Amino acid sequence: MSPTRETAEGGRRLVIVESPAKAKTIKSYLGPGYVVEASVGHIRDLPNGAAEVPEKYTGEVRRLGVDVEHDFQPIYVVNADKKAQVRKLKEQLAESDELYLATDEDREGEAIAWHLLEVLKPKVPVHRMVFHEITKDAIQQAVANPRELNKRMVDAQETRRILDRLYGYEVSPVLWKKVMPRLSAGRVQSVATRLVVERERERIAFRSAQYWDLTGTFGTGRPGDVSDPSTLTARLASVDGRRVAQGRDFGSDGRLKGDQVLHLDEANARALAAGLADAAFSVRSVESKPYRRSPYAPFRTTTLQQEASRKLGFGAKATMQVAQKLYENGFITYMRTDSTTLSETAVAAARAQVTQLYGADYLPSAPRTYAGKVKNAQEAHEAIRPSGDRFRTPAETGLTGDQFRLYELIWKRTVASQMKDAVGNSVTVRIGGRSSDGRDAEFSASGKTITFHGFMKAYVEGADDPNAELDDRERRLPQVTEGDALTGEEITADGHATKPPARYTEASLVKELEEREIGRPSTYASILGTILERGYVFKKGTALVPSFLSFAVVNLLEKHFGRLVDYDFTAKMEDDLDRIARGEAQAVPWLKRFYFGETVPGGGFAQGGAAADAGNGDGDHLGGLKELVTDLGAIDAREISSFPVGDGIVLRVGRYGPYIERGTKDEEGHQRADVPDDLAPDELTVEHAEELLAKPSGEFELGNDPATGHMIVAKDGRYGPYVTEILPEGTPKTGKNAVKPRTASLFKSMALDTVTLDDALKLMSLPRVVGTDAEGVEITAQNGRYGPYLKKGTDSRSLESEDQLFTITLDEALAIYAQPKARGRAAAKPPLKELGNDPVSERPVVVKDGRFGPYVTDGETNATLRSDDSVETITPERGFELLAEKRAKAPAKKTAKKTAAKKTTAKKTAAKKTTTAKTAAKKTTAKKATATTSTAVGTATAKKAAAKKATTRKTAAESAAPDA
Repeated sequence: MSPTRETAEGGRRLVIVESPAKAKTIKSYLGPGYVVEASVGHIRDLPNGAAEVPEKYTGEVRRLGVDVEHDFQPIYVVNADKKAQVRKLKEQLAESDELYLATDEDREGEAIAWHLLEVLKPKVPVHRMVFHEITKDAIQQAVANPRELNKRMVDAQETRRILDRLYGYEVSPVLWKKVMPRLSAGRVQSVATRLVVERERERIAFRSAQYWDLTGTFGTGRPGDVSDPSTLTARLASVDGRRVAQGRDFGSDGRLKGDQVLHLDEANARALAAGLADAAFSVRSVESKPYRRSPYAPFRTTTLQQEASRKLGFGAKATMQVAQKLYENGFITYMRTDSTTLSETAVAAARAQVTQLYGADYLPSAPRTYAGKVKNAQEAHEAIRPSGDRFRTPAETGLTGDQFRLYELIWKRTVASQMKDAVGNSVTVRIGGRSSDGRDAEFSASGKTITFHGFMKAYVEGADDPNAELDDRERRLPQVTEGDALTGEEITADGHATKPPARYTEASLVKELEEREIGRPSTYASILGTILERGYVFKKGTALVPSFLSFAVVNLLEKHFGRLVDYDFTAKMEDDLDRIARGEAQAVPWLKRFYFGETVPGGGFAQGGAAADAGNGDGDHLGGLKELVTDLGAIDAREISSFPVGDGIVLRVGRYGPYIERGTKDEEGHQRADVPDDLAPDELTVEHAEELLAKPSGEFELGNDPATGHMIVAKDGRYGPYVTEILPEGTPKTGKNAVKPRTASLFKSMALDTVTLDDALKLMSLPRVVGTDAEGVEITAQNGRYGPYLKKGTDSRSLESEDQLFTITLDEALAIYAQPKARGRAAAKPPLKELGNDPVSERPVVVKDGRFGPYVTDGETNATLRSDDSVETITPERGFELLAEKRAKAPAKKTAKKTAAKKTTAKKTAAKKTTTAKTAAKKTTAKKATATTSTAVGTATAKKAAAKKATTRKTAAESAAPDA
């Protein structure tokens, strides 16, 4: 019997899912007997500040939102923006005979279901409905086979939430006091930031090494074809039996690691190349080995994020946004999973498409299975795959844009996972010859041929290194045998330099976090989003660059909270949370050890053990987290925010940003200069610092204004250079008699160290009256946010240059106003930069200058450059990523506003009728109402004052973003 028929006979069922889009899709599969509503994510959480905490709670409970003295009892409140939705769910539940909680089947989804139970308090039968894909069969099976709520998963998620709250709300205030206000710390975000900072430290400490080798082009003397080339290119491998040094032979200090290899410099390399110009060469050995490559496992969350970054230019956040839409609309299975396994249904569907699209020769005799590589994999889902028992090809989906591209990626990977291995041969050829000065040189060349492409016909994985050779690339060598004579057609000397370790990209950082078993794969996108939004990390192209601010934060955490950012300790915490999820450990004792320290028989806390590991590596703190954040006297704020650059120059991270200085403030010879926000730490060399210090800074006295006698100065401000006047002492700065100093920004053509008093007075004279038109309306020339312009009443017209502000005449202004005003957009400006074709839209992408600054566009989608991007340095990959993120954001819906307007109009009409009906009310009633109103106003005022007072007690709520 179908679920729809059962419902018709058994009453009304309310199904609650997380998102409205999912609700709409599921409703279409269940029929009229069901009401499907969305919780719209979490309906309640720990309070976001003291003002949200009920009045009965005081002290630490009010600050943390967790009662640490009573078994870490959390204080949950319904989110302010969810109260209306909760009210709607309660109304729907009151009319229902059964409740189905259909949130996602992971820890977070299980917790949302539990919160729904706690808030709705249903008096009807409750069922936990779970599914891994949104298809008709899957949804109807989920209704027919519900389960009970998994309390262990809820406990694990709530423990994780409480842990993250304690970590964030206790450690973040330390950062506020010692580094900068409104910073945040988090269990995973702080460790992720440390990884990025440590990589930058390696780059700063890195010293490049120069080395040389030779490249030889050798001919066989016979005509070549595709299968048997006539030449091969080989690199110098050894000289007189000693291996020639390559980049891997040098350390990060630029020195050779051992003396067993030969380090060729330029002179030696060029001399050897000249000595081999007329040498006779022959094949010394040919080594052939079979080549075999197995298909890649189906996608899980992290591998999907990595591959979408490599191939589509998507950030982790954009990938998850697009995948969420594909899942909610029934195209793929659940996208937050640690699993690489496929169901029997999925394997059968994939194998059927292999046969259909590639032929039986590409289908292995038995289905392939993939063992999970992720430790403590928590979700019960399959790998990410196309949904259903028959996979839709990308062309059959009707998808477009980013959704099409991501679905295609998932579909190809899934089908390829059930195909045969690729096989072929790898060959290494060694070629020898003797130079004119008697040195023996041996060259080496390697090749690869693929005789059967197998799964590579469908899919080849990308690589993090853009220079890496992909699996399907062939390198064919001539068919030679040992002893064959070869001709040295060209021998060239090549210089190389070792490179510092590459910065992390989103893809490689996700991979690193997973390999270190830090955090959960489903949370990596939000973690990356947090460290980018907080300003700890910014992007240059696709590379993640740590800010100087992050250096100060990590420095403090390493020195005074060492274990909290220790990679192994963080991974062990993840293990403990998984043990709680499996019922092998209890939440409250674990939280006590973490927060207060290790318990000992007879009460009290021991020095050492698991919680002791939360302290410093130097043994200063051996208790739990609470002890760590209690005594902050040992933390020297200036020390942890200071970093030597060299030659007496020190970089400091101040409350208003990074700066460098030399010498002591207020003493002779002291120098100071601000550091650009987008400067990568490894680029701040002594030479660069000297340039910054040499730039004009501070305050330049230009002279006195002849009209007022006030001193005019030029300054370099936060928003650029400007001129202003110094008002006499005693000039009121506040109140109705306050006087503001005249101020004006410098023109783009002006410089701080060359601006004159006359320039400043002209700038401060703006706006300038140009004259009046025939009707006596004044026309002025002004410099605004978007450039110079004329203004006549409410009619504004743009000027071509800033100089026109002082030179334009009344006749010229009237001529401009005589022209019809341009409507809509102005004529398109030429692009500032061309980036190539977008991989999604396949349209040319350019950088343009818009009203709100530079932006990238492919003609369909526009994306503004971020603060850490610049026109000069933006790469095509970064441009494509910005467009992908913009496409991933759903357009705002306007229907709700119209509906709300209609409801408001209806309410006003009803209120008007009611008011008319009550006009005959007695005066005494009116007086009582007035008295009641006065009392109510007084009460409301008191409540507002109390709320305001409570708001001032907010702590980490506004800054400590919890790790998911």
